[in-house]
Amino acid sequence: REFEAEIRFYSGDDPLDVWERYIKWTEQAFPGGGKDGNLTAVLERAVQALHGQQRYYKDPRYLNLWLKFGDCCNEPLDLYSYLHSQEIGTTLAPLYITWAEALEARGSFRKADLIFQEGLQRKAEPLDKLQAHHKQFQARVSRQTLLALEESPDGDNTGLLEIAEPQRSSLADLKGRGKKNVRAPISRVGDAVRAMNPNRNFQSQASLQLPNTPSFAVFDENSVSGPEVPTLTAQSWPAPPVPRAKENELSAGPWNSGR
Repeated sequence: REFEAEIRFYSGDDPLDVWERYIKWTEQAFPGGGKDGNLTAVLERAVQALHGQQRYYKDPRYLNLWLKFGDCCNEPLDLYSYLHSQEIGTTLAPLYITWAEALEARGSFRKADLIFQEGLQRKAEPLDKLQAHHKQFQARVSRQTLLALEESPDGDNTGLLEIAEPQRSSLADLKGRGKKNVRAPISRVGDAVRAMNPNRNFQSQASLQLPNTPSFAVFDENSVSGPEVPTLTAQSWPAPPVPRAKENELSAGPWNSGR
């Protein structure tokens, strides 16, 4: 009640301070989260109340609030793209670290490295922290690449930072076969076909990659001249992504329509 009253009647010049203290208190009072803490609702109200205040775009407190809100979203990658397009926290290292770690967790190692390179190019602060996380990321990718090479002694490995071949053709039309017993055909590509038909000729790996995709280049922050670092294309997001659907909140309807 005290925080709600302070927010309602606040007349100072730093409303972010009130929301930050409110969120910290909620996290300490309800460490397990849950409905009683209602942290998601507080974070959503905070980003809505402070939305569009450009004086906070380079403030670590404001970025930290957005990153916590990203943990409550169904698709945090959309939120990071929104922050990047709005230039929110783009001078701060935690944005690139959190973004790259989310991509790494999904197996998108090449995109994660591009995010790190973007942050290094912008010299996001603290730069030493960003460099340390980037080196740790490269070490993890190198370790997994070596393990993958050990598992495939023939050396047929494109690397974790390259685009892997799909194992099934996605979004393809399936036409049934047979008149009486209709069966859907199985269309496989990549390693699955190679395992079944080892003598069949395949397209080169380059032809299977997406068009206009820049090749991977290791970024060296100590080198003055080197390959140009590819930049990310900002997307014009009209509004921040919505959080996860709240539990026990159903739309109103006739009481006798259920089965």
